Amino acid sequence: MADADAPHEDVAAPSATPLARHGRLPAPSAVVELLRIAGVALVVLLVSATAVVGFAIWNVTSGLGPGVSLPNDTAGPVPAIDAIDGGVNLLLVGSDSGGGDPAYGERGENLNDVTMLMHIAQDHSSATVVSFPRDMLVEIPECPPSSDGTASGTDGGFTDKINTTLSYGGLACTVKAVQELTGVTIPFAAEIEFNGVIEMSNAVGGVPVCVSERIDDAYTGLVLEPGTHVLQGTQALQFLRTRHGLVSGSDLARIGNQQAFLASLVRTIKSDGTLNDPVKLYSIAKAAADNMVLSSSLQKLDTMVSIAVALKDIDLTSVSFVQYPVVEVDGNIEPLTEDATVLFDALKNDKPISLSGTLGQANQATPTETPTLPAPVETIDPDAIAAPDATDAASALPAIPPTPSPTATGPLVLPPSISGQSAAEETCTVGQTASG
Repeated sequence: MADADAPHEDVAAPSATPLARHGRLPAPSAVVELLRIAGVALVVLLVSATAVVGFAIWNVTSGLGPGVSLPNDTAGPVPAIDAIDGGVNLLLVGSDSGGGDPAYGERGENLNDVTMLMHIAQDHSSATVVSFPRDMLVEIPECPPSSDGTASGTDGGFTDKINTTLSYGGLACTVKAVQELTGVTIPFAAEIEFNGVIEMSNAVGGVPVCVSERIDDAYTGLVLEPGTHVLQGTQALQFLRTRHGLVSGSDLARIGNQQAFLASLVRTIKSDGTLNDPVKLYSIAKAAADNMVLSSSLQKLDTMVSIAVALKDIDLTSVSFVQYPVVEVDGNIEPLTEDATVLFDALKNDKPISLSGTLGQANQATPTETPTLPAPVETIDPDAIAAPDATDAASALPAIPPTPSPTATGPLVLPPSISGQSAAEETCTVGQTASG
């Protein structure tokens, strides 16, 4: 997630040990007195399941560190937001600090090189993840010092890149900046480090990605040949961090690459039953708790799990990954606020959206198979066939379905400046060689 231009970028990420998996208890082999034993076995099963879930809850919550207070924290439940019955606005920040791990070298500033806002509609019919380009200039708000002492705070009122907000005032400052930029209230937030990405990818068992042109990035150490790869651990982190290994070498290309990874992640967890499996959900929650800084509103395990469950019944076509629209002006990346307003007004009103078809800079649609051509038609002498009656010829034509009339309830097509894809779209990454 860190800038590949920095000197420390060429330090390869260390490998991480995959999360331990629970062993499966042997099934009882006795069948004698089945009816009597079945009643006892049922009681044992229920008690054991309760104990396992109870231990999982204790194991996760015991690993939680102090929460981060956000600008909209209240003494009670967050107003108008319910993780189970209502909508969700959650900001995910990827820090490049390395979490103090010496394997990543001297990191310098603590920057939020990945900033993503996830919005889940009130009726859980759709979800949208908005990525904010790290170099985009924004107004820096007034922020107090961070609760962990890593950021000294700022009076704000000046312009800087959005990825500096973490260094000015910690996670709460990034949340405040995004709220002022978008007009969206954000009650939930989480900050993840490099090792957290490794453990989260291990927790889901890997994520399949498609590569159409070879990625060879000396800065991150990632080399992937064309084809499909299931990434987890260090490779997953390298894939999400690579920038020079992508065809345009830009941060905007990296955003598209991350969107493709996340789309595949959603397809994976929805297809393998993760969202219906409490054990898998608690495993992911455990990985999150051990490797993330969480806002106070996410300190309850039930909240983390219920947000994941809110995604369970959303169709893949209704899960969108989009990039905040920007334009380059005099070498700076500036927000296209007018186009962005279209997007965020739709999110605030839970209006369905549709992308205009523009993918990320280093993404392309998955190649489709060559269509099968119809068999050659036998040539027939037209003089041997009597001309049909005009009435009969007209009745033999297939009926043409009427053109549907546009309705006001259809999805809102976003401006072309907003690139991205849905979770249903399978895209491939176009790589290049970066020698460093």
